[in-house]
Amino acid sequence: MTAPGFQGAGWRRMAVDYAGLLAVLAGLTAVFALTADNFLTMQTFRMMANQIPPAIILAAGMTYVLVIGGIDLSVGSLLALSGAALGVAMVQWGWPLFPAMLLCLGVGAACGLANGLVSSLWALPSFIVTLGMLEAARGGAYLATNSQTMYIGASIERVSETHFLGFSVPFLVALGVVAAGQIMLRHTVFGRYMMAIGANEEVVRLSGVNPRPIKVAVFVLCGLHAGLAAVIQCSRLGSADPNAGAGVELQAIAAAVIGGTSLMGGRGSVVRSFFGVLVISVLAVGLAQIGAQEPTKRLITGLVIVAAVIFDLYREKLGRRAA
Repeated sequence: MTAPGFQGAGWRRMAVDYAGLLAVLAGLTAVFALTADNFLTMQTFRMMANQIPPAIILAAGMTYVLVIGGIDLSVGSLLALSGAALGVAMVQWGWPLFPAMLLCLGVGAACGLANGLVSSLWALPSFIVTLGMLEAARGGAYLATNSQTMYIGASIERVSETHFLGFSVPFLVALGVVAAGQIMLRHTVFGRYMMAIGANEEVVRLSGVNPRPIKVAVFVLCGLHAGLAAVIQCSRLGSADPNAGAGVELQAIAAAVIGGTSLMGGRGSVVRSFFGVLVISVLAVGLAQIGAQEPTKRLITGLVIVAAVIFDLYREKLGRRAA
């Protein structure tokens, strides 16, 4: 049995981990509730719930990569390429929805496999490898769609239009991804290996565990998440856009960092990355409703990300004291 003192320390650490994020969310909500006329409305919350599922899924996948000490700059382009594959399969090849969705997921996973194999087998920095994939996948998306938005129509739109218990299916899927990811990180051997590799890969290797297959599997997972995000994005827009996902890799990294995932590896939480997505979404919607211009929104969002990194340093110190 776990000692009562250890359990108490774990609860105190959890409280420290989440208190800051909840305080930021509450503070932003209060500010925009006072400054924007329509922020605290069901229409606003429904709009956010419909918009954020791809961001949640991409942030979850990015969390895994950051935990092992890597980074994936290609997820936005993988989203576009996977969506293009779905559009081509349904519009040009006449495939039904389900096989086309499987192709979309497969394209994302295959590109993630390429990222993982190249970075692991040749010991190359994942930053460089995924930067190359960012360009290659985006070019592939343009070639597949002839650089034009490919309209798919109602056959894909019904994915986002289907609701259960008042929530859209994509939002429920995103919540399921968060729950499954958190369980994997915290309660499986694979998740513990991921954390250990990010903390000290050499120690993992000396303990008799080969880190390469684990790292490759993590990049495959990240690519699979990009493919799933592409399905949801295409269903929301009713089309496959080769420009989709531009810049979302930075948003995914920002959400994970705001949630306390370490850029140095060895520490991360999918649930906290989910809260990071909420912070960015509330900030974006609130600033738009008060009439902030795009340069102002980018400036404020950047400052929030830097502040989150600084706060994370102090949060980690408080967490160690609580433990």
